Amino acid sequence: MSYADKMAFRINEVVATTGLSRSTIYNLISQGRLRAVKAAGRRLILREDLDRYFEGLKV
Repeated sequence: MSYADKMAFRINEVVATTGLSRSTIYNLISQGRLRAVKAAGRRLILREDLDRYFEGLKV
């Protein structure tokens, strides 16, 4: 399944997709810079929130 086909990602998928470390992802979440939701006991990052985070990094 491609990135565009997924609605949400588990933390390990975000790490694999972005190249950011697990601790960086958790830091971004705790700082409120990346939104995470809980569903079925899992922490998920919605694709739109991940896209929004990276769009905000563009100069």
